[in-house]
Amino acid sequence: MSRILDHPVLGKIEDRNKVTFQFDGKTYEAYKNETIAAALLANGIRKLRVHEESGTPRGIYCNIGHCMECRVTVNGQANIRACLTVVEKDMIVESGKQLPNIVKRMVEEA
Repeated sequence: MSRILDHPVLGKIEDRNKVTFQFDGKTYEAYKNETIAAALLANGIRKLRVHEESGTPRGIYCNIGHCMECRVTVNGQANIRACLTVVEKDMIVESGKQLPNIVKRMVEEA
């Protein structure tokens, strides 16, 4: 894990409460009020999704909500930006997957 342990404004990290959440079926710990992106990064996870068409890996890019590269599915709701969304206890987060060819064709035809 990689986190700032003592911040001049936020204080010491051990003073914060921990919550558990799931990412792609595995359970991880985060600190209360931490974003999904920060929690995943601290747990060593760099790939948050794959490009819908090419399947190339995507992760945290701008970390301020502009680029949409960190989109994940949260509790069944797709396209949630991990860099702006705070982890909640027992939250279920899933990485973005490459669309099956039939779905891509339907999108292209629309």
